[in-house]
Amino acid sequence: MRVDPVNARSREAARQAPPPAALLRVLEGAGLGPVRAGAFAPTTGGNTNLVWRWQARGGALGVKLVQPGADTPLFPNDPAAEFAALRALEGTGLAPRPVALCPVGAGRAVIYRWVEGRTWDGAPEPLARLLRRLHALPPPGGLRAMPADPLAHGAAMLAGLGSDSRRAALEARRPEHPPGPAGPAVFLHADPVPANVVLTPEPLLIDWQCPARGEAAEDIAVALSPGMRRVYGGPPVSAAGVQRFLEAYADPAATRRYTALAPALHWRLAAYCLWRAMQGGPLAEAYAAGFEAELAARFV
Repeated sequence: MRVDPVNARSREAARQAPPPAALLRVLEGAGLGPVRAGAFAPTTGGNTNLVWRWQARGGALGVKLVQPGADTPLFPNDPAAEFAALRALEGTGLAPRPVALCPVGAGRAVIYRWVEGRTWDGAPEPLARLLRRLHALPPPGGLRAMPADPLAHGAAMLAGLGSDSRRAALEARRPEHPPGPAGPAVFLHADPVPANVVLTPEPLLIDWQCPARGEAAEDIAVALSPGMRRVYGGPPVSAAGVQRFLEAYADPAATRRYTALAPALHWRLAAYCLWRAMQGGPLAEAYAAGFEAELAARFV
């Protein structure tokens, strides 16, 4: 799968544009109106979809327009799964409240109650406790399962790339397969990067377009990923910060499993960053830096 740089540039330009007329008609037809184009403000922070803050009659709503073709090997972009996750989490304080899922041409719009808050400051304990609360909930039916073998998953990403010194360096550092048995499958956000954590003042998670079921270590690895933090502007992770996160997560069995899986999970994250960097487009440089950060960490 290749990310088209032309489409990426077009998507970036579209972020600053008002919502398309087709979306406005759908919102009006869904009974969420009256709809005025001037009531929509574009948002920043996400790298995949178009999102507006809509000052609607009943309060501020988030309107996320999801177009097909934005999936990547590690992070799908599934509006139906996002809406199902929001519905499953309604009332928990872990996610925005869902409002509607509407077809818009070839895509879909996810409508939810807007969450006012500030960007997460990088303190490890609040995010660890937030993920622990999420992982304690049963995953809703129909969620995708994370790949059972992260090393094979990462290798498949590298297989589609050309020869590159960075690829050779990563392949040379491929770890051994992690020991089993696997831990229990839990409800995963699957993309708990800094941009997806909002303090309200308690933290909650936004951008649920790739929820999954799998081991808790999957979310922990992304939350602690030096590469993902480099891409999304979060603070770097120190060894002390990792330890504070694991202590605050407060599940010794899950954190032991993360420690065992960390080399494989972070190797796959390095492979993903390299895959993204070699697709070109506006984010290529950020992902190249993310690859170097992931490779330099003690995990790989």
